[in-house]
Amino acid sequence: MAHILLRHRDIENIHKLDVYRANGGYEALKKALTGMEPDEVINVVKASNLRGRGGAGFPTGLKWSFIPKADGDKYIVINSDESEMGTFKDRELLERNPHQVIEGALIAAYAVGAKNIFNYMRGEFMDAGYAFEEALKECYEANILGENILGTNFSCEMTGHYGAGAYICGEETALLNSLMGERGQPWSKPPFPAIEGLYHKPTVVNNTETLANVPPIIANGADWYTSMGTEKSTGPKIVCLSGHVNKPGNYEIIMGMSFHDLVYGDEYGGGIPNGKAFKALLPSGGSGPVVTEDALQAPMTYEGLTPYGSAMGSASVVVMDETVDMVWAAMKMVHFFKHESCGKCTPCREGTFWMDQLLHRIYHGHGTQQDLMVLKNVANQIGGRTLCALGDFAVNPVLSTIRHFFHEYEAKVDGSANGNVIHMQTAVATAD
Repeated sequence: MAHILLRHRDIENIHKLDVYRANGGYEALKKALTGMEPDEVINVVKASNLRGRGGAGFPTGLKWSFIPKADGDKYIVINSDESEMGTFKDRELLERNPHQVIEGALIAAYAVGAKNIFNYMRGEFMDAGYAFEEALKECYEANILGENILGTNFSCEMTGHYGAGAYICGEETALLNSLMGERGQPWSKPPFPAIEGLYHKPTVVNNTETLANVPPIIANGADWYTSMGTEKSTGPKIVCLSGHVNKPGNYEIIMGMSFHDLVYGDEYGGGIPNGKAFKALLPSGGSGPVVTEDALQAPMTYEGLTPYGSAMGSASVVVMDETVDMVWAAMKMVHFFKHESCGKCTPCREGTFWMDQLLHRIYHGHGTQQDLMVLKNVANQIGGRTLCALGDFAVNPVLSTIRHFFHEYEAKVDGSANGNVIHMQTAVATAD
């Protein structure tokens, strides 16, 4: 099946404007500008049930519909601040198929009445930034950006902006603060960006991959899009597969295939190297709870992992084989979140610090049974008590590895071989 998003794998040099246009590029934009009212565009995207590909899965058309209809400045912001552990899909789109992202953003701008688009990109991915800037230059020269686009009365500007490597700026309000030159920290909602976002004006923030889905939806219709995937999770999805697999990389799948097929399928991961056994999987980088082998049967949808206490998120799938020490894995992930916490919320700022300290102590053999209880108690005091989801994400490596691999924590704790083991297992289970 031909790729819908990763089209550069089928069409050589599609990152160049002339090749993109020769293969139907910007026809969806032309269709929207010349044959559809803005509300009609929004309704088609709503009917497609396209959901945000950045992780949250919020319905895209519904988000667009929240923008007020009144005159005034409005903005589209592309969230290309790809910082989640194990995620590398958006940079491939920007490097290899940037015009599809630009076209999707222009359609979104037309739908909500925005005249300016900003692409907030991860500053370390400069190759992606250079490719995107080159695509913007081509669009300005061809009257696809600027005044009276494609001979219509629609005008729109687009600008690339580079972040400085802060994970927190992937959160939409922290991103907007950073884009305005403020400290990259989230704000308390309300106000929501749809009402008061960039420069305190109505703003849509969409993920890079989300916007790449828009041109084919407008070109082919909502029914075509909903014919793929499941009722609640429609269309294609780019999955970032890494870790202990024979063939890591980005894969474009149709929503609904199983994690097992992704890991073991010959067209995808191709199984685990060196005949090692599967141990655990991170379905959404470090932010989603770890799952074990029974969850491999789950479908890759936004709701597929709910019975297993986890979520697909942005689909940054990291596979771990039997050699991985799960206490070590939790320690590495928590250290990342501690480093990336913006410090605004006390539970996150202090909690991630203490989880990091406790995990280092336990991993290096200096922990106690009490440390295990404190570790879990600290984690339970963070979730749901912060302005953004970073705090919730930070506790997932701890709580999920304790739930599935508590025996590995016990083995590292002083006195774990004595009669207190059963007592501690019972105490930790009760704390759930």
